[in-house]
Amino acid sequence: MALRPLHDRVLVKRLESEAKTAGGIILPDTAQEKPSEGEVLAVGTGVRGEDGKVTPLDVKAGDKILFGKWSGTEVKVDGVDLLIMKESDIMGIIE
Repeated sequence: MALRPLHDRVLVKRLESEAKTAGGIILPDTAQEKPSEGEVLAVGTGVRGEDGKVTPLDVKAGDKILFGKWSGTEVKVDGVDLLIMKESDIMGIIE
């Protein structure tokens, strides 16, 4: 993959959601919501502050994260659907 995010941007791959409900009903693809969990594939260098210093991001490649439903911009790289979003759109890291 030849895409590196800039500044405070993060490249994320969505994690697949469950296709079955707790009651055992199988949901078709069209009825499923887009998952709001993902894996960080790449991160930018960080945010440049007023003083010119670069502050590194809190997330790193490989982290599993939660993000908002409408967060980020969808892109397709090498046939894979990915998201590019700002670090501020990330709500938390799943441990």
